Amino acid sequence: MVFPISQGQHVPFIRLIFFLLFVTGITCAQAEDKLALSTSLGTVPLVYTNAHNVQLTLLEQSDLWQRLRDGFSMPAMESPLIAKHEQWYASKPEYFERMMGRASRYLYYIASEVERRGMPSEIALLPMVESGFNPGARSSSNASGIWQFMPTTARNFGLKQNWWYDGRRDIVSATQSALDYLEKLHTMFGDWNLALAAYNWGEGAVQRAQERNRRKGLPVDYESLRLPDETRNYLPKLMAIKNIISDPSGYGLTLSDIPNKPYFAIVPTTQHMDVKLVAQLADIPKDEFVALNPANNRPVILHDNSDYILLPVNKVETFESNLQNYDKPLVSWQPYHARMGERLDRLAPRFGLTLEKLKTVNGLSARARISTNETLLVPVSEVSSDEEFQPFNMHLQADSLNTVASEGFAVREGDTLNKLSHRYHVSIETLRDWNADWKHIKPGQRLHVAGAGKHRHDRHATKIGRKETRSVRLAHHALGTRLASQ
Repeated sequence: MVFPISQGQHVPFIRLIFFLLFVTGITCAQAEDKLALSTSLGTVPLVYTNAHNVQLTLLEQSDLWQRLRDGFSMPAMESPLIAKHEQWYASKPEYFERMMGRASRYLYYIASEVERRGMPSEIALLPMVESGFNPGARSSSNASGIWQFMPTTARNFGLKQNWWYDGRRDIVSATQSALDYLEKLHTMFGDWNLALAAYNWGEGAVQRAQERNRRKGLPVDYESLRLPDETRNYLPKLMAIKNIISDPSGYGLTLSDIPNKPYFAIVPTTQHMDVKLVAQLADIPKDEFVALNPANNRPVILHDNSDYILLPVNKVETFESNLQNYDKPLVSWQPYHARMGERLDRLAPRFGLTLEKLKTVNGLSARARISTNETLLVPVSEVSSDEEFQPFNMHLQADSLNTVASEGFAVREGDTLNKLSHRYHVSIETLRDWNADWKHIKPGQRLHVAGAGKHRHDRHATKIGRKETRSVRLAHHALGTRLASQ
């Protein structure tokens, strides 16, 4: 919940602010400095309370970009790679604008968490490199979300993944886990450059690279290590984005304003609810709800998976008021735990579905005939039209999902746009968007693809993730569906 305090009301509120600062460990001297600056700038204090903790934010600038610039603290770097990526971003103003538009939903929250942990504010820009701030981004190696977690690494940091929900795409949980991991890596290597290299390549891989240098009597700093191409470009991409944000006009770009205040609030939930209904009660488009809550795979939000939803700050009261006055069922979908051996052709009519519809909705194999003890998604009451019960997956489209790998990849003999779109899990239109509207391709052309060839987090973890992906595909084929985790 967010409580805006008007200019005329904020003076009596200072006592409460000092109390909250005191109990959270901030000194009175620090509080006085922040309050003096806040008052001098004419900004409005906000109290931001979420389902998990309480945080106090005193707005020191009206512009989030300036707040980020003030927090930049990583040493400046000069490199031909940085200049190369600066030039690439500057040559793609439409892409850069779309990325900034997506970032506007999440950046205040991420910047606040980075600042709270005392990390350089450059870290808040990392999702621009990882995913272009697309929460539905999925790499060819099965990394997912704005922070591009691999399945194994995500589980190691407590991010739940099942048929209904993928915590790697949860904005709040994934951000906390990513920052936890980055702090761990910084403690391990004592250097943000090495920590970021390890986040991309894997801590084990960086340690092995350092050990190879030690055996040769060479330095073990970031610049001295032999890194794969993607990791070697990873930090320069971040530095290029930092430089552009520091001086956008110098690159012929304009940054859209992002207010230095929360975009979303964290609203506790206690019941299962339809996605469509939540968006309706909050008076927001479903696409907006999905963008804020992309972790949900299905059209019903199960309280078992997450005890909160994210809503735009200015829609929380609307949602709570409408929910209080809503006297109809909150779900039109429900989980059904099918028994082992239960015949699907007998089950489907019980819920007003054809056998084909039941299989399609639940991703079952066309050859599936009996249940293998899986959890199915079925309507609460008999459906009256196909429109009311369609196959559904909340994954966002992977359109312009990641910052394009500027080094590119060579087109091989026999490649077609159709083959490439399947290989990199993007549409042909997106490939053309990334590659100057290609109409025809030929061997030897340089292909720019977002997130291709990820070395996500560790070679071992990547191998495990790929093995898991193959296993999941086989399970889908043999069993017809993913079992919901218990």
